[in-house]
Formats: sequence, structure tokens, C-alpha cells
Amino acid sequence: MGTFLQVGFTKVGLFILFSLLSIWVSSYDRDSTFNVFVGKGQLIAGMDQALVGMCVNERRFVKIPPKLAYGSDGVSGVIPPDSVLHFDVLLMDIWNSEDQVQIHTYFKPPSCPRTIQVSDFVRYHYNGTFLDGTLFDSSHNRMKTYDTYVGIGWLIPGMDKGLLGMCVGEKRIITIPPFLAYGEDGDGKDIPGQASLVFDVALLDLHNPKDGISIENKVVPENCERRSQSGDFLRYHYNGTLLDGTFFDSSYSRNRTFDTYIGQGYVIPGIDEGLLGVCIGEKRRIVVPPHLGYGEEGRGNIPGSAVLVFDIHVIDFHNPSDSISITSHYKPPDCSVLSKKGDYLKYHYNASLLDGTLLDSTWNLGKTYNIVLGFGQVVLGMDMGLREMCVGEKRTVIIPPHLGYGEAGVDGEVPGSAVLVFDIELLELVAGLPEGYMFVWNGEVSANLFEEIDKDGDGEVLLEEFSEYIHAQVASGKGKLAPGFDAEMIVKNMFTNQDRNGDGKVTAEEFKLKDQETKHDEL
Repeated sequence: MGTFLQVGFTKVGLFILFSLLSIWVSSYDRDSTFNVFVGKGQLIAGMDQALVGMCVNERRFVKIPPKLAYGSDGVSGVIPPDSVLHFDVLLMDIWNSEDQVQIHTYFKPPSCPRTIQVSDFVRYHYNGTFLDGTLFDSSHNRMKTYDTYVGIGWLIPGMDKGLLGMCVGEKRIITIPPFLAYGEDGDGKDIPGQASLVFDVALLDLHNPKDGISIENKVVPENCERRSQSGDFLRYHYNGTLLDGTFFDSSYSRNRTFDTYIGQGYVIPGIDEGLLGVCIGEKRRIVVPPHLGYGEEGRGNIPGSAVLVFDIHVIDFHNPSDSISITSHYKPPDCSVLSKKGDYLKYHYNASLLDGTLLDSTWNLGKTYNIVLGFGQVVLGMDMGLREMCVGEKRTVIIPPHLGYGEAGVDGEVPGSAVLVFDIELLELVAGLPEGYMFVWNGEVSANLFEEIDKDGDGEVLLEEFSEYIHAQVASGKGKLAPGFDAEMIVKNMFTNQDRNGDGKVTAEEFKLKDQETKHDEL
């Protein structure tokens, strides 16, 4: 016998299945092939000779003289004596007891890192035909792969042998003689007894129940100061495919990272494990066997028992216990005056994500960002990162999301749960006032302060008089308002605090300095 693509010819000792039609008898009438060994005396001598050299699907018209048929005796009631017999023969199948499984690989992928071994679990598609090409079954028609263990008796022996050594993506023809298939009895449904079977197989997937995940590092940044650990919160992009390359999901298509804790059971076990030890900016491939993925049932468009391939790009990660990180790149020689709560700061910054994506820049806008430190005018992490900084200093402040913009982020600007990187240069610092004060005197306070404010001497101070006086003291350097706030609003609040009864004017009885108060007021 040759390979599947060669014709097979009958010879002595071969078992053949054929249909025949003659005047007296027909296998077509019985709807059953005639099955027999050739050259072993199971046929009349003429038929034994006539079948030699036939191949499957060949049709012959055979004329047999009486001496090579039933002779002068004939067959009582069926074949008269000395009859010449005519047979119309179509050969359906042929095999020999010495045959083995035949394998013809007609496609093999360039990369074949792993092949099927005994006890592996495989997912494959197939078309099943007889030797004459008649289709008896197809997984393609059911639109579902055939999923099974190999080499442990779950398949017919010939298929168990024929699948060994295949790699994912390979396509092969497996021809199986009946004694390694369904034998004399067939399967009782679609496959007759003594039928050779031909399977056209495409392997989609394979794994072993003992498999763990496999990791292939694609890109690892040269500078990897920190690797992810259990309990960290990661933001990453991924493409998800099956082993044969079939796409099932992508964070890129949603234009949004997948954000999750790792090592805490929030994702499938294989990804939980595969994301440990990554660097920011790293790209890796994680291959997850089904028992560490979605198991036998699958999920959505992921079939049951499927091996999953994730191509991961880590954007950033942090731990909920993280605080800010400060790296000072430059300090001027005189760095004695350091920023503190209440100081008014003017600074430039570039804001980016950990992967380098630029979010914002005051340099690009051409103006500084101005705040009063410690009054909630920036995110908490920035407020912390600007402290104890001197004018001219340059530093990088890394802010975890719980000290930045949190899970929500800023719509259209800052992704949720993003770690932020600020490159800062402090340009100006105006010292603030002592905590609790919005106005202070720079020298001795006049003993006749109320009278000085009450210029018309009517014993009542209106807001206009109060405001004019305070601004005059600031202009002359005798007093100071808290920097960075609306001066008119501060003065108005000071006046309101002195106007005890809320009648819009302050009397001498209402007027008190701060050290005369039992609670803080502005004077």
C-alpha cells in the first residue's frame, strides 16, 4: 500500500469491500457491500483473479467462464450448469491485516514548539470519510471541535496513534484500517463493519493537565526599578487569542486598559500568576492552560478547554500602601528657604503617565501654575510633593492614584487609577502667614486702632472704611495679607468676623484683636 494520495491495488491476502451487480445476484439489492479476503479461496477462482490489481473506486466489468466459476454443476435454482458469469464490480475499500495507521502531513506551521504526547488534551476539527471519499462525520458541520485526551483509550486505537506528534496548526490525513478502528461490527450507526477510515485533521489546541503557565518576555525595559508583587494594582493592555491565533478579546479595541489587583483572585489564576514580577513598560506573552483559565466550560466566545494566549503590555502599577516618590534633580547653592503650608508657589511642570504619555505641561502653555500650599488647591500627592522645596529646585514627583485622581481619573484627560509623574521646577515662593491667620501686622499694633479705622469718628466702621484701611496698611508694609488668595474676599471675611451682630457695621464694643478673642478671628 502507498500513502493516501497514491492508489492502492488489490493483491493476494487483501481484504476488500466491493459492490457487484450480475444477472442473478446483486449486493445493491441487499444495500450492503460484499466483504471478503482475496486469494484465500473465499471466492470463485475467476473472481479471485479478476479483483487482483483493482484500486478503490475502480469499476470493472468481469466475465468469468464456467471452469473458473461454478462449472458443470452450477448453483441449484440460481446459476445453471456451464454458465458464463458477468459481474459489474465497484471496489469500495481495501486493507491488509499487516496494515498500520498511515499519516500524511500536508501543512505544518513554521514554528512547532510542542507536539502531542500521550495524556495530552487536544482540541481538533476533522472530516471523516471512507476510502471511497464518502463523508460519514464532520466536526466542522457541528461547528464545534472534538475535545479529548490522547493515548489513554478515549479514542479508537488508530486515532490515538495518528494524533501523536502533531503540533498546533498542523493538518494531516490519518488513514486507519478497520482493526484499529471499529472492526467487524462498525459503530452501529454510520460506519459499517470492516471499513477503513480516513480523517482529515486540523489541530487547534493542546495542553497537558500538568501544565503551568508559560511566559515569554518580548520587551523588558533596561531600567526596571520595581517589579510587580501580589497585592499591587496594575493597568495593562492585552490582546487575547487562542493557540491557533483566533482572536477573542482586546483592551486596545476598547481603547482602555484593563485595571486590576493581582494575586488576589480578581482575574483567572493563570493571569494572576503571569502578571507577577513584571516591570512598567514590559511586554510579555502569557500562555494559560484551561485549568488555569476558563476550564471545561469556557466563557463567552472562549470555547471550553481552550488554551489562552495573552500578549500583555504593562502601563503602570502601584500598591495601595504606596506614598509619593520624590527625586530631586537639582538644588541651587542657596536652598535654605523651604516651602511649607500656607506659602504661595509659582512653578512649572510636565505631567505624564508612567509609560511616558504626556498629559499636560505649563511650559507648553507658557505660564506658571500658582497655588497656596496646604489648602487643597492641588491633588494631595502634589501638595505633599511640593513641600520642603526651594526656589530653583527641580524634582520629579511620582503620585499613586489614591493620592492623585483616584479610580475615576479626569474624563478625557487622566485615566482612572493612573500613576502620575510630575517634573517640577519651583520659580517663586512667597512666604505664607502663620497657620490660622489671613492677615498679620508687621510691627506694633496701634493702641488706637479702632479710631484710626473709623476716620469719620462716628463710632461705627463700615466695610468700605475697613477695606480702605487694611489695604493701606498692606501697601505701606505695616500689614500683610495671606498670599495667593483674593484680597477683597479676605478683607470681607475679616470685617464679617468683627461684625458680631451682623448689622453691617462694627462698633468699638464689637472690635477685638486676635489675642483678645477666645476663638480665632482675623485680627
